[in-house]
Amino acid sequence: MRFTTSPEQRELAASVHALLSDVGVPAAIRAWAAGEHTSGLEILAKLAKVGVGELSEYPVELVVVFEELGRHAVPGPLIESYAVVPALGLTAELATVAVPPHVPYALDADVATPFVVVGDTVHHAEVGTPLTSVDPARRLFEVRPGEWAGTATDVLHLGALCQAAQLVGLGRGLLEQSTDHVTQRRQFGRAVGEFQAVKHHLADVQVALEFARPLVHAAAVTGSERDVSAARVAAADAAYLAARAALQVHGAIGFTQEHDLSLWLLKVRALRSAWGTQTYHRRRVLDAVTSPGSR
Repeated sequence: MRFTTSPEQRELAASVHALLSDVGVPAAIRAWAAGEHTSGLEILAKLAKVGVGELSEYPVELVVVFEELGRHAVPGPLIESYAVVPALGLTAELATVAVPPHVPYALDADVATPFVVVGDTVHHAEVGTPLTSVDPARRLFEVRPGEWAGTATDVLHLGALCQAAQLVGLGRGLLEQSTDHVTQRRQFGRAVGEFQAVKHHLADVQVALEFARPLVHAAAVTGSERDVSAARVAAADAAYLAARAALQVHGAIGFTQEHDLSLWLLKVRALRSAWGTQTYHRRRVLDAVTSPGSR
């Protein structure tokens, strides 16, 4: 069996990448963090025109798209709007949802229609206190259940799957920026990327990403909790490795607010604990492989 993306899926990824390469995402991220949503909403509207919001029933296509969204670090409640809320049978042009205890806060509830899952029911949410995040572009809000909106299904694994794809994409974006930097920057008369130690760091990142990506795609096919959690762990570890390597090869300037790299670094740091922590997902994998009858 050959497990590769189809030509249509590759074309979808290419179209999303081409769109996002031409809309000034870093500026939109900074504006979103400052509470100015116009440019970010314009990007989301363009994504809607290419059908990104119509893929909730197609998990493989979802992960293909979310890898590109992560690659460009697009801001906003993407997982909630494009995957989780549609899976709950709800409709909203831009939506956010809290799924306590693993997703206790609603992302961007000041600009999106908020929901909250309580047990086996979904409620419209009453927005409470805004909270700070390590990533200023992730605007978190406390929410309280309000009017009943429907019956809930288990959507945590779907959110974690999309999160895994997004993390792989973030890692790709970091690796691309790092490769460009070490190719252009010169020391001692040579490009920094010619030094063996630098090559090793970036090669390790590439290996980690290539290991994580098939796990994400396999989890999209099987849909099992074990596979989703395994993919989520591998993707988060790969993205974190990419962030560490990127900061190391850029130096301290990479973490300054003025440098675009910092936008990716902060997002990786924040997303490592979104839609379930690493500890939670490792526990799910362990429980799955040690349970009676597991193979």
